[in-house]
Amino acid sequence: MRLSVQVPTYNRPQALRAVLGAYARQSDLDFEMVIADDGSGAETREMIHRFRETAPFPVQHVWQEDQGFRLAGVRNRAIAATQADYLVLTDGDCLPLRHHVARHRALAEPGWFVSGSRVHLDRALTNVVEAGATRLDTWGWSDWLRHRVGGAVNRVSPLLSLPRSAAWRHWQPDRWQGVNTANLAVWRTDLVAVNGFDESFEGWGFEDTDLAIRLTRAGVRQKTGRYAVPVLHLWHQPVSRAAVANNQTLLAELRTSDRIRARRGLAEAPVE
Repeated sequence: MRLSVQVPTYNRPQALRAVLGAYARQSDLDFEMVIADDGSGAETREMIHRFRETAPFPVQHVWQEDQGFRLAGVRNRAIAATQADYLVLTDGDCLPLRHHVARHRALAEPGWFVSGSRVHLDRALTNVVEAGATRLDTWGWSDWLRHRVGGAVNRVSPLLSLPRSAAWRHWQPDRWQGVNTANLAVWRTDLVAVNGFDESFEGWGFEDTDLAIRLTRAGVRQKTGRYAVPVLHLWHQPVSRAAVANNQTLLAELRTSDRIRARRGLAEAPVE
């Protein structure tokens, strides 16, 4: 099974550097990476170039012009840039633990997508991580519990590891609520069938919910990745919510229809 890790980013090279470093230390390095760049500047481009020279896996850098928050569009460009069978979607501010790729590979199952969880870091700990002063993928339980008590992380329960073959992972196959593309794995053929992300969603909000609804309508079922594949979400300033009302309207329209394919999606994405 060919696997592609897809990492979107926008002008946050320190966070991206930490994320890329964590992927370079994975126990399973048999994957490619596509960095989906929503219009970042020279600093990000140069950092990606340096990383690509030493990365233990192939790296593509897909870039689109900065015309505002167009995450759906750049994700489609990244999907179009790979022929991998299975895509692990994340964000450029979400750090994986050491076995993240290996566990996603083990959870992969035809006809299912896998939705994982997040642990949120506070601003102070994020600054330490981005400065390279600590590597969270080396922490033990005493480190996590100490920082949970101190308020640097919002929870530690997602870091527990439970069997990946457990039947309860299939208990809510039609659930789309709470699915977040900061930690989602899906077969490329299933993304193609629903025409990928809907690029009508611009600005922050709900492009991932839209995708999850259309996947479940297409018969792709939800498998939980809880207690197997958490990611560590670095703190950032709140992004603009100016597009929320429009994106909520688009989502409401979807929910009153039986539509499966994105109105403007992967089929229309430029091929690099």
